[in-house]
Amino acid sequence: MTLTGHHLIAGREAAPHGHFFHAFNPTTGAQLEPVFGDATHAEADEALQAADAAFDALRTATPETRAKLLDTIAEEITALGDALLERAHAECALPMARLTGERGRAIGQLKLFAALIREGSWAQPSVDHAIPDRQPLPKPDVRRVLLPIGPVVVFGASNFPFAIGVIGTDTVCALASGCPVVVKGHPAHPGTCEMLSRAVLAALHKVGLPAGCFSLVHGKGNDIGTTLTKHPLTQAVAFTGSLRGGRALMDVAAARAHPIPVYAEMGSVNPVYVLPGALKERAAKIAEAYIGSVTMGVGQFCTNPAVVLGLKSDGLKEFISSASSFAAKVAPQTMLHRGICEAYDAGTAVWQTIDGLELAGQSEAPASEEASQAACRIFTTTIDVLESNAELRREVFGPCSIITECATLDDMLRYTAGLEGQLTATIQGTEQDLRDYAPLIRALERKVGRIIFNGFPTGIEVCPSMHHGGPYPAASHSFFTSIGTGSIYRFVRPVCYQGFPEEALPELIKDANPRGAMRIVDGVLTR
Repeated sequence: MTLTGHHLIAGREAAPHGHFFHAFNPTTGAQLEPVFGDATHAEADEALQAADAAFDALRTATPETRAKLLDTIAEEITALGDALLERAHAECALPMARLTGERGRAIGQLKLFAALIREGSWAQPSVDHAIPDRQPLPKPDVRRVLLPIGPVVVFGASNFPFAIGVIGTDTVCALASGCPVVVKGHPAHPGTCEMLSRAVLAALHKVGLPAGCFSLVHGKGNDIGTTLTKHPLTQAVAFTGSLRGGRALMDVAAARAHPIPVYAEMGSVNPVYVLPGALKERAAKIAEAYIGSVTMGVGQFCTNPAVVLGLKSDGLKEFISSASSFAAKVAPQTMLHRGICEAYDAGTAVWQTIDGLELAGQSEAPASEEASQAACRIFTTTIDVLESNAELRREVFGPCSIITECATLDDMLRYTAGLEGQLTATIQGTEQDLRDYAPLIRALERKVGRIIFNGFPTGIEVCPSMHHGGPYPAASHSFFTSIGTGSIYRFVRPVCYQGFPEEALPELIKDANPRGAMRIVDGVLTR
């Protein structure tokens, strides 16, 4: 595939003109061709007008047609072969093995949502039959089902070019539900975005759906994203990135004449609690797994375990010593782009100016600034220092973490009570620890979206039970997830039909229930 740098607006190619930019290889600093450019307001309007015009065709398409679309996108991505992996590697410096696995995850997501919409229960159909002779008043026939909301704008993540990008969960579940999508391409990997977008447009053509169901517009600055969010035809926004970026979009959406939801996943510090029983049994093993989690993907995960809390003990000393040793053995690696690497170095430099925060271990090998490399850095401190410094409550994106000594359970509970919303929290413990520290679990239930026992938060299983979200500022709305099949509920709303004849009803709430979907019928859950 020859890359053009063009915006892909409902199948029309629009060449860049003005405010040009390139992708860069973060390992070498080399400029990558072709040239890209910021989309204009007129091009953003064209994309959303086309999405709105295509909405009826997509939302009234049969579930089988939409499922076939997802399956065909998966086929088109597979057909891109190694060229897709090579371009993503050049733009993001992610290892080929990691990119191969992520491509598999993206393809798996497409097939997962295809199966979901074929079966139908996700739409929560509900039927209450009429009781015309009920006293004192007749009961009408009332039925409810979830329907798509309209055009969705998607902002992909820098750290997952496949699984949380152009063909990531946001786009996949929007198309599955019947919502057209306009993607704002990520400027760090615009060539990857173009390749994936062409795969989506090819799939739309093959299944006979309008090209307006999908568009890609590029932009390096904030202007095009603001324009897309403000546009009156946009019905929802999905965003994965920084708190600053997500909050800016939330504010823009709230200021509209007709406000819309912004489903933003904005990261967290993901505290880890190492409890006494676990430290006594396996401090060194926990430390090894911890450093593996901190440095996975050069620490470029929103679930990176950035803070550890443990009670003062010989076990905690062993854990710190082991973690420091394992950190020293981690070779520096190239981050996604130079800007992220510079922010990481600046953030950890600020940490090193804080009294009572000590650098306990770091990569022995030097990091190459020219190659945008980050060294692993593990710090130690006490609970008083952690709580009294606002800088330590903010995420530093990269392979760093702080191990904190607490005197009592009350210290842990006080810290937890003061936490802002988090995506995850982790408990390393024994079953007896869970009983002894039950108040800690209860406190975490109020603060986080996912609690892990004897694991680490990096690595997210894509499945119906997954919840990737949490109270603000981890996410913009704690009820919704950006990973797993539950993510589809961001882009639908309930519609109730009262007194309608059978033939005029949506298929899922007709009495025949031809797909055998799980429904609530007269108060009973049944197929």
